[in-house]
Amino acid sequence: MLFYTHVCLCLYYYYYFYSVFYVIVIHSFGILIGACVIFKQLFSRDVRVRSQVGFQPDRRGSHPYLGIDFRTLHAHAESTGSIPARRIRRLFSFQRHLLSSRFLRGAPHLNPLHILDEDYCGQAKCMLEKVGSWNFDIFLFDRLTNGNSLVTLTLYLLSHYGLIELFQLDMVKVHRFLVLVQEDYHNHNPYHNAVHAADVTQAMHCYLKEPKLAKSLTSCDILLGLLAAATHDLDHPGVNQPFLIKTNHYLAVLYRNTSVLENHHWRSAVGLLRETELLSHLPAEDRLTMERQLGSLILATDISRQNEYLSKFRTHLDQEDLCLGNASHRHFILQMALKCADICNPCRPWELSKQWSEKVTEEFFHQGDIEKKHKLEVSPLCDSENNSIADVQIGFMTYVVEPLFAEWARFSDTRLSQTMLGHLCLNKASWNAMQPEASGSSEEPESEPEPSSRALPQGSLQS
Repeated sequence: MLFYTHVCLCLYYYYYFYSVFYVIVIHSFGILIGACVIFKQLFSRDVRVRSQVGFQPDRRGSHPYLGIDFRTLHAHAESTGSIPARRIRRLFSFQRHLLSSRFLRGAPHLNPLHILDEDYCGQAKCMLEKVGSWNFDIFLFDRLTNGNSLVTLTLYLLSHYGLIELFQLDMVKVHRFLVLVQEDYHNHNPYHNAVHAADVTQAMHCYLKEPKLAKSLTSCDILLGLLAAATHDLDHPGVNQPFLIKTNHYLAVLYRNTSVLENHHWRSAVGLLRETELLSHLPAEDRLTMERQLGSLILATDISRQNEYLSKFRTHLDQEDLCLGNASHRHFILQMALKCADICNPCRPWELSKQWSEKVTEEFFHQGDIEKKHKLEVSPLCDSENNSIADVQIGFMTYVVEPLFAEWARFSDTRLSQTMLGHLCLNKASWNAMQPEASGSSEEPESEPEPSSRALPQGSLQS
């Protein structure tokens, strides 16, 4: 009897404690579920609030884009339409920046959101495999990277040349530097924008591959060449130096009317290098040397000093005294390569060259409209009433582009040089063929004469 009593008591306490434990567990689980729901609601509200107020990046702090749920933000943007489209693009752009840096490092996707961009990233990656082609379509590449052609292209080239590992560059700092460089270009400029910088960087890569340069340039030369190409027009205001001088702009005063824009581009690039501490791990003397050499390259793009550099280049070629084993001679060739890359648009295939010609002329004419509005003397080539795109381009090709690329072909007589001169000749003929069309259109506005097919590269005028 006593035995059964003990068994009953044991069973009683066992079920009692089990019931209490069960109640506690269920209650705790309920609290946990409630907390998760509340946290999710708070997080969603936080995303909505940040997106509505237009959360802006703080350059000297952690990047705020990392904490934003892109799916929620995208859905919210479509449903309300209250967020500026540019901010949406920048948020998704940063996601693509992360994705591009991952596939450049060969890292697998860690975020299921890659489904949103897998197709575009795949096409952009295919294009990067042919980044050394002179027919590289930077406009298409910019669309595939959602407006991030400069970041994606430069990051790829730095990795391609092994510069990140060689100079022990921090990938986070490299990426942040390139993002800030791209953001400091003005997208409202028809021509001097980040796409132009990406195009110049791609052209610079083509020149760096030329046999004479490829076997002579050091890794430091290549790094400086790519950085100079990416930053050579940084923070360009969309007007030229004479405009800044005659309006007493503070930049003209600061740099005493001498290479005003180029000095500003250089100082802006150095500012971003120091801000991101990209080269902070290098000895101070090496950093200062690289900054000075970067400035020397960017200052060489001053078109007002074109004859000075061209005359020096021609003298070296005539005397056959260029020695690429000499550091100063290598630097001079880098200057000439950057000058060629900066104005190589007339040497591109017609479909690309024509787009660039229209964009640069649009920027010129916009400046002319501003000068007319404020009763200023209209700068040469900026008067839309007295100049056409064909006039501007023919003059530019004849007096600026042809002399430079003829000397470059003397220095580097390769298939690329001949291709560039061939495109230049055909493009100039195309613009010449369009001049009668422009003059005849005022007399017979309803008829549009057919341009001569002999003058058209790639078979047609359409692009």
